[in-house]
Amino acid sequence: MTSSLRHGKLPPELLREILAEQGDLPSEVRLGPALGEDGCAIDVPAGTLIAATDPITLTGSDVGAHAVTINANDIAVMGVRPRWFLAVVLLPTGSCESDVRALFASMRSALEGIGATLVGGHTEVSDAVNQPIVIGQMMGFSPEHRFVQTGGARAGDRIVQAGLAPVEAAAVLAAEVNPRLDAIDPRILDLARRAVAQPGISVVDAALLATEEGATALHDPTEGGLSAGLHELAEASGVKIQLDEAAVLWFEPGRAVCGALGADPWGALASGALLAAFPPDRAANACRLLEERGIPARVIGEAVSGSGVLRSDHSPLPTFARDEVARILGARSASE
Repeated sequence: MTSSLRHGKLPPELLREILAEQGDLPSEVRLGPALGEDGCAIDVPAGTLIAATDPITLTGSDVGAHAVTINANDIAVMGVRPRWFLAVVLLPTGSCESDVRALFASMRSALEGIGATLVGGHTEVSDAVNQPIVIGQMMGFSPEHRFVQTGGARAGDRIVQAGLAPVEAAAVLAAEVNPRLDAIDPRILDLARRAVAQPGISVVDAALLATEEGATALHDPTEGGLSAGLHELAEASGVKIQLDEAAVLWFEPGRAVCGALGADPWGALASGALLAAFPPDRAANACRLLEERGIPARVIGEAVSGSGVLRSDHSPLPTFARDEVARILGARSASE
């Protein structure tokens, strides 16, 4: 008898086993499903099609814009501008027309902000869900057949963090959990609630700039937080990452919310941060250019031979069986 799976991403060892069972991919598939990779790459005569898909399930707040941004990030971290979006929208019984109009309005606004277009999808009301769910798919195109992988980092590369963490966790927890946050300074809590807009969870501009500056690998840490993102980057690239923890760029309202709820910010939803690997002679300039665009950026580690992710004291950076946001929300649901 097997044990039940937890909410959230599949355990890495299970996903690794499932993907290993897949047969050979067609020759036009340049990049297929792999642990840590954000999307796929398929060659067509005119170039390379880049595609990615992600659902928004942990929050019912502003899911239209959220779905656009999360999926756009997955395309941008492959070095390509997001262009075409499809969405499956599932609405709970009792939804009304105004709910649908508001969801699509936020989706349109987010698409306009990144220069992408809604090109298809499916919408229905279903008693299978108890909050709005949006499953998005974003696509982009590289006419030069070039793209960036999570698995491109090499020993000697510097690991750059662009943007703060945990921004998404701050926004979701502040929106979904109330009484246990009463002790937080109201000004800090307000910053957490508005975090999706400011500093924001999009890494599109940062990823495209990093691509221009010669990034060897890019990754968008989401579920599982910075910890999962760093471990996925290390595993996909076949390197070990030695961290400089003092250099990590934290979103302080996010840390405050996590602290109040007993969550570890290392393992909490981290959309809004970008991980990038650069050759050692290009990392500092990339950080400078990102900062000039108003994007906080700093070298937080180095890729070396080996495997895993080490903290400043050379102990392993913990991994989280379940994202800390999902754990907190799950515990809240169980107690209600």
